[in-house]
Parts: sequence; C-alpha cells; structure tokens
Amino acid sequence: MDIKQIDQVEDYAASLHRTGKSTRQDLLESESGLEGYSLIISRSEARFSPRHRHNFEQYRYQLEGTAQYSKTGTLKQGMLGYFPEGMHYGPQTPNEGGDAGAVLVLQCGGASGCGYVNRSEVLAGAKELQKMGAFKEGVFHRNPDLPGKKNVEGSQAIWEHIMKHDLVYPKPRYAAPVFMHPENFDWVPVKRSPGVFEKLMGFFTERETGASFLKLEPNATYALSGNRDIFFVVSGTGSVGLEPYSPATSVFLDRGEKATLTAKEETEILRFSLPDLTGIQAH
Repeated sequence: MDIKQIDQVEDYAASLHRTGKSTRQDLLESESGLEGYSLIISRSEARFSPRHRHNFEQYRYQLEGTAQYSKTGTLKQGMLGYFPEGMHYGPQTPNEGGDAGAVLVLQCGGASGCGYVNRSEVLAGAKELQKMGAFKEGVFHRNPDLPGKKNVEGSQAIWEHIMKHDLVYPKPRYAAPVFMHPENFDWVPVKRSPGVFEKLMGFFTERETGASFLKLEPNATYALSGNRDIFFVVSGTGSVGLEPYSPATSVFLDRGEKATLTAKEETEILRFSLPDLTGIQAH
C-alpha cells in the first residue's frame, strides 16, 4: 500500500510546455512503463493549451473553479471527465477574469499498450527542449539551425524527445471525452457492508478503466481489496489500516493488497480502477 498525506506534498511550478501560471502537487506516481500512472492536483491561472491528444488515458475531477475545453465542454466544480487515449480535446482556454482552478488528474497507460511516461521524466524532457527552442502557446518551436521537427504540440514534442522516435497515436475508441455529473447519480448500498454506499461512474474500454465514489457513514468500515486501485479522499476523516486519512489523502493498492477503511466522520472517496493490461505487449 502506498499512502500519501496532502501535507507531505509540496507544490511546485510545472507544465513548462503550457501557457499560464501552473503549480502541482504529486500525490502518487509510478515508474514509466506499460502500467505507469500518476495522480496529481494541478492549480492554474490563465491556463491555455492547444487542441491536442495523448497516447494514454486521463480522468479529471474538478476540485475548484471550472476548466474550459472549448467545444469539448466545460468541467465545473464536482464534475468528473474521462479523456480516452487518442482522442482530441480542447483547446483549454482561460476562465473569464483569469480565475484560478484546481483539478485532480489521473493519467495512466491504456488499452493500446502505449504505456505512460511519468511526469518527472516529462518535466526533465521539457527542460532539455528549452535549450533547443521555445514553447509558445503550447507548441514547441525548434531553433531553425537545429535538425528535427520545427513546430510540434508540446506534449508530443516532449514524448518524442524522450523516446527518440515519432509518436503514433492509438485509434480512439470513443467519439468524444465523457463528462459526468456525479451529483445526479444515486448512492447504492454496498452488499454486506452496512453504512457503505457506492456511485459507479462507469468502466471504459475492454481493459475496464473505471471510476466510482464511495460513501461511508460515521463508524462504518469497508474492506478494500486492491487490484491496482487508487483512492482519493474527497471529504471526511478516519483511518485506512493504521494510517489516518483526511481530505486529499491518496492511497494506492496493488494487486492482492488489502486494507480496511474506518470512518470517523461521514466520508466520500473517489476510487479509480486502473486498467487490467494483463497479456498486453508494450508498444
């Protein structure tokens, strides 16, 4: 079990390849690879990124403010968005008045087998590229006297710099990102767990990338059985195993790991189920 308390995590400037002021807190992060993942809280002002896509999957849960993705839609506070691999979205534009927003972002390798390059390597790659050109409006412009592609979307340029070959995007499995209103879902009692309820947001792709919310009434307990699952405490206090939890506590349970949640106060938790990539050969 990997558990991270929010007061153990410093925030720092990030996203060198995007426009606007942005800081983040790294909650959970694996090594890069087929089953790679990261969970962060990102805070930004006057955020802009061009319309783009990724070769990995994303969930975005809007903690504060709103995130404007132009014709893709708007994530308002409390909404959850699923952004499939290979799917264009955006551009992301600043909020009116430049108001800041905060979003919980999960990124992970998806069903295509393209894997995931973790944020630490991405940040290092962006710093290296800054010596070879400049990021403007989310696009990397290579210096004219250097060989290589001249104008490339920033995240693609970083990936290709790290991997040393062209990025081939997976074919999208969906027609558009999926934006969800969790408040419009009903709480369903969890069998054989008194005082525990669930809102299932859905599972996506044949590899079952999933999201749901859990609610525990005061003094309720719930036995967790991990299968590469991530838990983010939205509200409430209690304990997970011998460790305390409070808002923004994050937990990762690998395959076969177990832990027991015990709520002191009414608790709401966002649960992410990472895709089962068993048998996939990394591209």
